[in-house]
Amino acid sequence: MKRILETAQHAIGAVLVVSLSLMVALTFVDVLGRRLLNTPVFGATDITEHLMAIIVFAGLPLLTARRGHLSIDLLDTWLLRPGLRWWHKAVDILIAAVLGLIAWQYFLSIGEAQAISEVSPALTIPRAWSYAFMSATSAVAAVAALFVGPPRHPTHTEEFEA
Repeated sequence: MKRILETAQHAIGAVLVVSLSLMVALTFVDVLGRRLLNTPVFGATDITEHLMAIIVFAGLPLLTARRGHLSIDLLDTWLLRPGLRWWHKAVDILIAAVLGLIAWQYFLSIGEAQAISEVSPALTIPRAWSYAFMSATSAVAAVAALFVGPPRHPTHTEEFEA
């Protein structure tokens, strides 16, 4: 199972690298086209929007599983005590609930997008597929939030794990 998860993480990482590289290259070519030839890349905004969604939402489960969300260490000295593990689990459950709500809202948006045939402005890419991807990855991130390990702090790791 661990090998499957590692393979999935590497595959997702590759998708993220390729997506970001494509977005950078597209932006570079679009700016050159605008400045030098007075001709932008048709649909660059649509493509950039979709690549950004892929980058953010493909990375969301990885970020959640690695406990990489933004955190403030102002109270770590107090909060990283072994007796407060319940607090961290409560926060994990709250994060999972928020991510679950995001997944649910995108799931509802799939039907709405299909009902009104919502598409991107220039390239008419159907939005329902994007919403389905965002819903699925948010749901995976919600599940990952429930199974993350305890938070780590460089100076309190040994104390917290004891």
